[in-house]
Amino acid sequence: MGNDGGSIPKRRELVKSAARALTISEMKANAHESLGHAWAHDPLTNERLDMDNIVSDWRGRLYNYETILKSLMPSDEHPSADAPHDPSTDGYAGLTFASTGIRSLRDIVKLKLTRSGDKGKDVRICPISLKELGPATKAVYLVPCGHVFAELAIREIREELCPECSEPFKSENVVPILPGDEADLKKLVRRMDDLRAAGLTHALKKDKSAGKKKRKAKDNAEGENGKSSSAEKRQATEEAVKSAKKEAPSRTSGINNPLAASLTAKVMAEQEEISKRRKLVARA
Repeated sequence: MGNDGGSIPKRRELVKSAARALTISEMKANAHESLGHAWAHDPLTNERLDMDNIVSDWRGRLYNYETILKSLMPSDEHPSADAPHDPSTDGYAGLTFASTGIRSLRDIVKLKLTRSGDKGKDVRICPISLKELGPATKAVYLVPCGHVFAELAIREIREELCPECSEPFKSENVVPILPGDEADLKKLVRRMDDLRAAGLTHALKKDKSAGKKKRKAKDNAEGENGKSSSAEKRQATEEAVKSAKKEAPSRTSGINNPLAASLTAKVMAEQEEISKRRKLVARA
């Protein structure tokens, strides 16, 4: 080793230092950058969001309306929305349409954002606080109308009517946009569980798929009841035939067909009744 024009590496050059932990400010900067990307890009296509035509699912994620329409159309390119949900795809990395849980337009709400009056800026603002909506402002929207506000403004006014369209809403139907807090996510899960139990979708409309499932279960139950009733009828017919054979005269004992034996017994009973009446008339 040596005299070859190279250099001998020292120990401090060979030993790699441990990765430095991120500071709080660096983590906040990364979270802000990720949130800014989610505010500007469709998570399914990574295309720019059209702020005049955006929709949200029950988790508060933002999509282009056109993306959802194309995904709902039957195509080999998109997996079925009825596919089982994979929790590992939550978040924006590797998100697929099947994992969103969107099965129809009733599972989304079209958002209505207020455009700034400044002609030089193409920004959306809260109509109450006039704050710019985006990663720097925690925003919410109301269901079912879809108007978007700063969360602080909605919390302070404490009204049950939308300030923009006077549509009534409940506090549980104030959905945060791109929530990052664990408490907000749990609240959204509870809300959706309650809506499903009531047969409603995220947009507070009737869940047609739930109705189909109920009808299918009802049809299955009616089918089972039909089978049991038909079995009971067959059993009653067999018992009637057996009793008719027992009460029939000995001349029907040689008939092997139960139905023929029953008919023969009935005819013979009618003939006996007629003969009895004739005897009574003759005696009189």
